[in-house]
Amino acid sequence: MSFSYNKKIRVMIVDDSMLSRKIIRDGLSRYQNIEVVGEAINARDARAKIPMLRPDVITSDVEMPGMSGIDFVKSILPEYPIPIILVSSLDLRVFDALAVGAVDFVRKPDGINAKERFIESLANKIVIASCSRVRKRPVTMVPTTVAPSKLTFSSQFNNEIIIALGASTGGTEATLDVLKRLPANTPGMVVVQHMPPGFTKMYADRLDRSCALSVKEAQTGDVIKTGQVLIAPGDKQMRVVRTGGNYTVNCQAGEKVSGHCPSVDVLFQSMAENVRCRMVGIIMTGMGSDGAKGLLSMKEKGAFTIGQDKESCVVYGMPMVANNIGAVTVQASCENIASVLIRKLNQWK
Repeated sequence: MSFSYNKKIRVMIVDDSMLSRKIIRDGLSRYQNIEVVGEAINARDARAKIPMLRPDVITSDVEMPGMSGIDFVKSILPEYPIPIILVSSLDLRVFDALAVGAVDFVRKPDGINAKERFIESLANKIVIASCSRVRKRPVTMVPTTVAPSKLTFSSQFNNEIIIALGASTGGTEATLDVLKRLPANTPGMVVVQHMPPGFTKMYADRLDRSCALSVKEAQTGDVIKTGQVLIAPGDKQMRVVRTGGNYTVNCQAGEKVSGHCPSVDVLFQSMAENVRCRMVGIIMTGMGSDGAKGLLSMKEKGAFTIGQDKESCVVYGMPMVANNIGAVTVQASCENIASVLIRKLNQWK
């Protein structure tokens, strides 16, 4: 991924580990469009330095003494609406921080060779975050019981419709917002959310607890069926294929496509090529163009397509490109995508 900017992006590093701060500082120093303007050893230190340093983006460890990264996000955003990127180990709490307004996260490196990939990913996300729309979200806990959706279908579906959804930056919460509004008998869904391996399983489990639908991380051979959502694994390309009388998913390691693995374009293109029943494609918040061409291919094969609108996107990139090339049938806010979807499916019946 390459970017060009007229001015450098001012970054503040918040981490209680001197070694971690050094790794991030030294790594980011190689990027001409990024300037590390300061460091903080904890949340209290960061709060004191923000007015002086005026960072464009903050990177923050999730686990810090005194105040966690989650509480840091909650305390900072009302006063300083600065994009925050979390640096996290394989920790479920990263989703709590995203829920209260953090823009994105990067997984901590787990070896010497992983440091380069970590820094590259962090640098890319810093650039994306600098273009994002920061939203302070209400604090919501994952419910232990799922409230019934107020939206309903006029009749039952017998696995004759497949819904594909793709999202990136800002998508963890946007996808949740859509899924939690859908009833338990929604046609089968397949989802690509750009996310590191390991986190996709935790994300699927979190969605499963929050929605009336059943949600799981996809495995090769999983049947796409009414009432279930399959989330692409974080390090595999997911495709929809025809297997006997069913549609299933195939999840295989592969090269990045449109800059990503999993790629929304790969999923959408497989839908266009292999699915012969009715289809819906939904493209949501994220930087870049992943999914736009695939969504156009789906539309050309008769799919109904929805693009998230600019006002509700954290980053209006992927949906914008899709809309600009004519791939989007209807634009809708994150809050209205579920109702637009259900209205269309009820018309089909």
